[in-house]
Amino acid sequence: MIDEFAKGNLHGRLRRDRKALLWKLDGLSEYDARRPLTVTGTNLLGLVKHVASVEARYFGEVFDRPSPEPLPRWQDSDGSDLWATEDETRDQIIGFYRRTWEHSDATINELPLDAPGHVPWWPEPHSNTNLFAIMVHVLAESVRHAGHADILREGLDGRTGLRAELDKPIDEEARAAHWAKIDQAARSSAEPFKA
Repeated sequence: MIDEFAKGNLHGRLRRDRKALLWKLDGLSEYDARRPLTVTGTNLLGLVKHVASVEARYFGEVFDRPSPEPLPRWQDSDGSDLWATEDETRDQIIGFYRRTWEHSDATINELPLDAPGHVPWWPEPHSNTNLFAIMVHVLAESVRHAGHADILREGLDGRTGLRAELDKPIDEEARAAHWAKIDQAARSSAEPFKA
């Protein structure tokens, strides 16, 4: 009974965070969805592509259920899953992510939490694992990158949040006052201690 509760809870949270990650692309121009927003090139569409690739590998190859989507061999990973090339469209990448959900969901639904899996890119003795550990791992990856996307989107246009129905109009005056309060606290703490 606890296994089904745990599985359902983890799966529900994964579904929630998938949608949150995609929502970060809503309303953005092609340039803003793709452009590097950090010195390492992190970008919103690339995060979606990366999370789709991660999920495809972990819920596919690890359980000998290869993704129906073409993926390079994990040994040949060159970082190209972290950004969109000129010939990849936003719709193609989003479609890949949604199809990956279907494949991953089938793996999750069909296997018990203790189903054995093998992660060849993990070092021994950790490469032999199970569905529970992979669900936790992929959820952590998804949450981490959804958090990255949240910060990147905030930097582009100030939008924050988990989903569209919670999105509120931005109160620029209140935000500026809040920022100033935090900045003042940081500046004050940086001043030399006065006796």
